[in-house]
Amino acid sequence: MSGSTVPVGDDEVTARAVGAFIAEAAGADEVEIGAISRLAGGAVQENYALDARIVGGGHHGEHQLVLRTDAPSAVATSLPRATEFAVLQAAFEAGVKVPEPLWSCDDRALIGRPFYLMRRLPGVAAGHRLVRDRALDPRRDALLSSVGAELARIHRIRPPWPGLEELEESPPVPALARVEELRAHLDRMGTAQPVLEWGLRWLERHPPPIEEIVLTHGDYRTGNYLVHDGTLSGVLDWEFARFGDAYEDLGWLCARCWRFGRLDREAGGMGDREPFYRGYEAVAGRPVDRHRVAYFEVLAAVRWAVIALMQADRHLRGEQSSLELALTGRMVPEMELDVLLELDAIRTGAR
Repeated sequence: MSGSTVPVGDDEVTARAVGAFIAEAAGADEVEIGAISRLAGGAVQENYALDARIVGGGHHGEHQLVLRTDAPSAVATSLPRATEFAVLQAAFEAGVKVPEPLWSCDDRALIGRPFYLMRRLPGVAAGHRLVRDRALDPRRDALLSSVGAELARIHRIRPPWPGLEELEESPPVPALARVEELRAHLDRMGTAQPVLEWGLRWLERHPPPIEEIVLTHGDYRTGNYLVHDGTLSGVLDWEFARFGDAYEDLGWLCARCWRFGRLDREAGGMGDREPFYRGYEAVAGRPVDRHRVAYFEVLAAVRWAVIALMQADRHLRGEQSSLELALTGRMVPEMELDVLLELDAIRTGAR
C-alpha cells in the first residue's frame, strides 16, 4: 500500500496494519481492530472511528479511537500530522479539553499516508445541527461561556513551549503576515477579486497593536468542538494551529460566515457574544476588546473566502474532481457580502 492515496477503509489489510502499529507503539502482546468507519466532516483531514482490543502492555483493554489522516483536499497551510499531534499533546497536557493523543505514525507504507490515533470523545460537532437543536436553548449561555473559557486555556500556551519547537515563530504583527499570506494565494490564482482585495487593503491599513503571542487554534468555531448532553466535551481539528494573535481565534468564532444560517446569534450561531466573552475573560484574567474582535471578523471573512477559492481551484484545475470542492467555491459571494457588511458596520460605528 506504499504511496497509496485511496481513503482508509475497513478492509482487513488496513486493520492489520493499524493493529500491528498499535501493538508496537503500546508494547502490547496483541491488538484486534474492529470495523473502521469514516466520520462525517473533515474536508481538510479525514477521521475514522475504530475500536481496538489491546492485550498486554500499559493500554490493556477495550478502546474507542479515532484515526486522523490527510484528506486528498488538504490545503497547503495545514500542519503535517506529526506536528498537529504535538500540538494536541501540548493542549492535552495544559488541561485543555481535547481527545487524548496516543500514537503518531509517519510511515506512509502502512496506510499510504501519515496518521495519528487519539481517544474518541462523545458528542456532536456538526454546526448545522447544534445551532438548530432546541434542546440546547436553555443551556446556550453556559455552553458559550465554557467555549470561551476553553479558548482562554488554549491561549495560556505561549512560546517557547516544550514539544512545540516545530511550530514557526510568530511574525511581529501576525495580522499583517496573514494579509500577506492571503494576498499571495490570490495572486497565484490569477483571477480578479476586487472585494477581497479591498478587504485586504483595509486590513493592511488598520492593524491593531499586538498584545501578546499565544498558541492559536486557527479554526476555533462551531463545528470544531463537541457538545455532549449540553456541555462542551472536546475541541477538535488542530491542523491550522500556530503562534499568533489571540484575537484571530475570537474573531473567527464570531464571524458571520460561521453562524450556519443563524446570523442573529453572533457567537458561532449558538447565542449572544457576551457569554462567550465572559467565559474567556474569567480564565484569561483580562477584558476582551470588542473593537479588536471586529477587525478580526473582517479578516475571518476574507480568509474563509480565499480558502474557498483555493478549494474550488483544485476542482477546476482537475487536481481533484469533487462536487464538495466545487460547491465551496460558490460560497465566495456570501463571504464578500460579509466583508462589505462588516466594513460598513465599522465605518458607521455600529461595531
